[in-house]
Amino acid sequence: MQKTYMPKKQDLKPVWYLVNAEDQIVGHLATRIANILRGKDKPIFAPHVDCGDFVIIINAEKIKFTGKKLLDKKYFRHSGFKGGIKETPAIKMLAEKPTKILEEAVKSMLPNNKLKKVFMKKLKIYAGDKHPHEAQNPITLN
Repeated sequence: MQKTYMPKKQDLKPVWYLVNAEDQIVGHLATRIANILRGKDKPIFAPHVDCGDFVIIINAEKIKFTGKKLLDKKYFRHSGFKGGIKETPAIKMLAEKPTKILEEAVKSMLPNNKLKKVFMKKLKIYAGDKHPHEAQNPITLN
């Protein structure tokens, strides 16, 4: 009788990936990144184990939206008080906090469980083309 292989934390060696977000579409890029963070691109994937890799995103301010989303899309947050809902249009968010757009997109594509925080800590987003992770020797993804 064959036993099912379960990956263990000590067996996993995380890899660092570098992604250039210039002229990439937000949703397509977020989907790929969420899969890498979870480890779904690996043959040893298990949904209850963190077998994903680290992802560094550069040039987040040069991300693209399809259609009229740049003008029509709104990001919402709530203060917790009555009537405390705030909305920010995507064009303003791109100008002020370009990293927040990709962060929210990836976060919404991850499962809502205890591993979500672990996965989000493995995501590093930078607005410009400089990042402090050269020592990890990241592999460039196209």
